[in-house]
Amino acid sequence: MTLGQDTAAGQDRTAAAEQPSGLRARKKQRTRDALLREALERFTAQGYEQTTIDEITDAVEVSQRTFFRYYASKEEVAFAVVEMVESKFVEALRVRPASEGPMEAMRNAVTSAWTSVGETIQSVIPVELYMRTYRMIESTPALLAIHLRRSAGLEEGLSQLLADREGLDVDTDPRPRVAVAAFTGVMRVTGQLWGKGQDSSLETLRELSERYLDHLGPALAEDWRTAGPCAGPASCPVRRTRG
Repeated sequence: MTLGQDTAAGQDRTAAAEQPSGLRARKKQRTRDALLREALERFTAQGYEQTTIDEITDAVEVSQRTFFRYYASKEEVAFAVVEMVESKFVEALRVRPASEGPMEAMRNAVTSAWTSVGETIQSVIPVELYMRTYRMIESTPALLAIHLRRSAGLEEGLSQLLADREGLDVDTDPRPRVAVAAFTGVMRVTGQLWGKGQDSSLETLRELSERYLDHLGPALAEDWRTAGPCAGPASCPVRRTRG
């Protein structure tokens, strides 16, 4: 490097250091989001395993070192938005009123979190790309295995959260784990159905989730034949509040 180049580089570093912290933070966020969008676009277009980190960084015009400053691996990028969505739900459940029963609290947490979830997704990637990412995870054996492992960890955390809300010991009382298993099972089914559909809107996912959650109670009834067909909330009432 020549003296002139060295001086210019030093000036650049000085200018960067003098930038307001808010501006630096925004630049970092833009770089992080650009890497995320580029990675997910390539994963969904050409395959997760076929995409290299070099391809992602070259497209964004940053170094591998910069990539690893934001993400530990391709796997972390693949699940970045999914993790954001899960975090919103967990936080929404954490602040639900103690007067709500466990199933009611989980359902209301999902409902109340929809607005912030939508904003979170759309702040980094288009919803349509999120749908394609969901499909890609479900159809990639390596990622599906990771997804199932992550889901098991999420369920255990939710079970502990419910147990704490109800003053129970999660290791001696099976109800928190049973409730979470039933609830997350419904959410997984609706996610799969949404991923296979043509409408990528979050409103469609929300309506589908609520419709299936409305059927959770009736589906656990002992005698479906006696109860008759369950066409919707009107014919399959679900208790919303404690009596």
